[in-house]
Amino acid sequence: MADFRRGIKAGIITGIVYVAISAILAVIDPEFLYITDIYAAGLTPFMFAVDSFVVTAFLNHIVRGIVFGAVFAALYNYLPGVTGIVKGVALALFLWIVTVIEVIYRTPGWPTDDTIIGGIFYYSGTISLSSLSLALAGIISTLVFGVLTGFLWDRFRGKELTEERKGRPVLLVSFILGGVTWVVLTLLFLIGVLTNGGPVIEPGPFWWESILYVSVVFLGLPGWVLALDAWKETRSGEPGLKLGVAGGVIMILTGIMLLPGALAIIGGVLSRRKPAAEPSTAEIEQ
Repeated sequence: MADFRRGIKAGIITGIVYVAISAILAVIDPEFLYITDIYAAGLTPFMFAVDSFVVTAFLNHIVRGIVFGAVFAALYNYLPGVTGIVKGVALALFLWIVTVIEVIYRTPGWPTDDTIIGGIFYYSGTISLSSLSLALAGIISTLVFGVLTGFLWDRFRGKELTEERKGRPVLLVSFILGGVTWVVLTLLFLIGVLTNGGPVIEPGPFWWESILYVSVVFLGLPGWVLALDAWKETRSGEPGLKLGVAGGVIMILTGIMLLPGALAIIGGVLSRRKPAAEPSTAEIEQ
């Protein structure tokens, strides 16, 4: 079993530190507001301590820390590098690429669409696509998130683990993320049906994204179920390749569930490898 407790703990602390660093930079240099989510939330340095958006930003980073830490723990043995810092950087870049693909897929006409503004927060750091300077700031922000998580991972002690079917932890994270995404968007969909009489999909700059959100409700569910079945297969010691890949492809088609879909495919492919016969011990730093 992957050391999820260790990864999530490192991710949560990283999220807290990340918020603190962003706050300090925003107070020192107001221009920093233009390349952070603080600007997107409409804050100024003087409002920072009292604005309700601060609480939202803080909670968002905690959630992202949990997601990053869980994915880091699940993929740790497969990430390139020897130290946690190098592996954290590798994962941060991977999530940055996944987010870029997701943003472009959800934005027809990008980058010519003027309605799209850089500084979008997703799984780690800032994903900025509107200009070269913002893009560089986004990459640096993402790398900082990966470095902090990897550094903390190396500092925390691991626990003894039992070898299991390869890919099982990745499939576990996949169906959890997919399930949470589906539940949240389904609730929003039902609220829209009750208040507006149906989902609102009107011509405009966000029509395609609206379609994708609705597709999560109807298309994301079977993908999530297949990822769940793939994980169940790995629990019984069987490979979950076919179910994992099928569920991952379906979730990826929604765009919104691109990360859990990608993880389902990765987990399914890794599950082809059988576990070692002897139990193994997680890396424990002295």
